[in-house]
Amino acid sequence: MSLRFLTAHFAVSPQIRVEDLPALKEQGFTAIISTRPDGEEKDQPNVADLGVAAEKCGLAFAYIPVRMGATPDAHSVTVMRHTLAEMIGPDNTGKVLAYCRSGRRASDLFELASAQTEEPAPKSQRFDVVVVGGGAGGLACAASLLRRRPELLVAVIEPSTEHYYQPGWTLVGGGVFEAKDTRRSEVGLIPARASWIRQAVTGFKPEQNSVELGDGSEILYDALVVATGLKLDWAAIPGLTETLGKNGVTSNYRFDLAPYTWELVSKLEEGTALFTQPPMPIKCAGAPQKAMYLACDAWRRKGVLGRVQVTFDTATPSLFGVADFVPALMDYIKGYSIDLTLKSRLVAVDGENKIATFERTTENGVERIERKFDMLHVVPPQTAPDVIKSSPLAGQDGFVSVHPDTMQHTAFPNVFAVGDVAGTSNAKTAAAARKQAPVVVENLIAQLSGRKLDYAYDGYGGCPLTVERGKIVLAEFGYGGKLMPTLPGWILNGKKPTRLAWFLKEKIMPRLYWDFMLRGRELFVRPARKNEG
Repeated sequence: MSLRFLTAHFAVSPQIRVEDLPALKEQGFTAIISTRPDGEEKDQPNVADLGVAAEKCGLAFAYIPVRMGATPDAHSVTVMRHTLAEMIGPDNTGKVLAYCRSGRRASDLFELASAQTEEPAPKSQRFDVVVVGGGAGGLACAASLLRRRPELLVAVIEPSTEHYYQPGWTLVGGGVFEAKDTRRSEVGLIPARASWIRQAVTGFKPEQNSVELGDGSEILYDALVVATGLKLDWAAIPGLTETLGKNGVTSNYRFDLAPYTWELVSKLEEGTALFTQPPMPIKCAGAPQKAMYLACDAWRRKGVLGRVQVTFDTATPSLFGVADFVPALMDYIKGYSIDLTLKSRLVAVDGENKIATFERTTENGVERIERKFDMLHVVPPQTAPDVIKSSPLAGQDGFVSVHPDTMQHTAFPNVFAVGDVAGTSNAKTAAAARKQAPVVVENLIAQLSGRKLDYAYDGYGGCPLTVERGKIVLAEFGYGGKLMPTLPGWILNGKKPTRLAWFLKEKIMPRLYWDFMLRGRELFVRPARKNEG
């Protein structure tokens, strides 16, 4: 490995690999900085995999990507300066290695960060369109917008350096997917012509057409797309946060916990397994059931299902919100001998003693019941993010108040919302964001051009309920529970479990997600005009 020391505590190198990390540790390095975006070469190691491996070796890891041929921007320089100060420490005890393809970008970034004079960051910047959130909905909108209007100045505000294919976590928990396959570097997904602002938004000022960032600066816009997603409120259930990932308590709603779900399922051969679902709204209302069905299928395949008592406690008044799909699901509830309890909400967890407490609404009122468990799969309550709830954009439910068809804000015409944060009654799924994004983009362009907003979102949501490995009940519906199948019934009947749906979910949808939806390629999606129904 070719190392070049720029100081006694800092060196640069070409691309490193996982197998290099132990040797670097032996040489006294305490931290690694990656300045190379993912995807520059086919055989390039994934930065997320390197980061995990580095942390296992006891090396701190940071990711400050700089595109090939580009000069590091002011934000990257500031982040590098602060990262070096933390990694090397005030007593100069740290030893840091930074890498890229050749070491040049790492060296340039170090030199700029080490300059004696620090250029003050601009207090404000202006863009034609600002997208807050670099998840599925935000990236789909940014990419779609730049495909239609490449001349626009577009910024994506997203603090995370990693992007997750969250629909895949259910299959990770079911032993079908590997967790690493659901994670990619954010920088490789940001549209090339968009500016990526790696900050968190701390406030919205729609009256001034601006958003506030965590560093005290502000971003001005002509139009705004809010795509922050929602908040998983783990702390709302007393005792839960202290026991997640141990004591048999898990959740497929977190990347790091989904593998633990499969570990628990694989090891459990007798005992009690509890699965829960909180009150609506939640992202992917079928995911709590899918975790349970895949677990039961695994136990059945091992021949131990009869020795595992399975309970599903859901706070909802029915098994699924659209009645047409309930009969097919009930067949599996009965077939797996699942004890189904409606209107039952998890309110506390005692992990050490393995006791879950529920509040169940019955004809006699609300009863408080304690259940012992060997495995507990929890879906946390979910709300709008705090920064949204406290902003002028929020409706009564805390989510962004928008018209359900145009996705335009009810009070601020140049503000739109997409995805889980939108205050609409549709199911909060990636499929919904896929349908919403082109509607938002077409209407946003109309707003900027002074034209009438002519496109409408119909509430479409797709929920592929995996009922066993190889079969899915594909629920597709719109506002009011209206059935909205993508394919004709003679090809795919969503009311029955089918292997075709499983193939679409496992093989096709991940590819469509990474290669089409996030790139703004609206395959199989045509935003409908209002008069088209």
